[in-house]
Amino acid sequence: MKTDLVTRRARTMFELVATVAVAIGLVFVVEAFVVKPYSIPTGSMQPTLALRQRILVNRLDTHPGIGDVVVFHPPHGGDLAVAQCADPEQGFDPNGDPMAQPCDRSLAGESSQAFVKRVVGLPGDVLQIRDGHVIRNGKREPDAYTKACGKAAECTFSQSIRVPAGDYYMMGDNRGNSDDSRYWGPVPQRYIIGVAFFTYWPPDKIGAL
Repeated sequence: MKTDLVTRRARTMFELVATVAVAIGLVFVVEAFVVKPYSIPTGSMQPTLALRQRILVNRLDTHPGIGDVVVFHPPHGGDLAVAQCADPEQGFDPNGDPMAQPCDRSLAGESSQAFVKRVVGLPGDVLQIRDGHVIRNGKREPDAYTKACGKAAECTFSQSIRVPAGDYYMMGDNRGNSDDSRYWGPVPQRYIIGVAFFTYWPPDKIGAL
């Protein structure tokens, strides 16, 4: 009788441990391949997303559309102390002043950092940037979500660019204070981690994106 009781307890403990192990395994699988949480590291997406606000990202969606908020690895130029464009005549000069064109060609290599920005240009799009607004294929983006750019240097470029095939152009909603594609160029599709679809922290910000 005593032996049977010990056996039942051992079986129950084994089942409990197995259940917990499976649950933990499923959490890791979901986070690795389906949905992953991220914390907003800067104020570049204000007013849409605040510093340290937390979001969920759909890792199965790596082909975003215009207006989507995405998490991605920037090209190598985006992870340098001073962001760099592959074309030294585009983006910004060493003094931080804008050149005639925003950057349309990124440096080779993928950064290990994760950035959060909004898609403002798809492959093949012709873009102009005026007063912080994006003119895409001759039509201004519906950008009520942006923070006014003001008189910051990166608000206006005199010449347009074309987004290369297979690349996406990313900008922060805080147009006057965002380290984005204007500095270091478009993002190859393979660098995109996923599309943000929900914010879960802080509690007063809970909702879909």
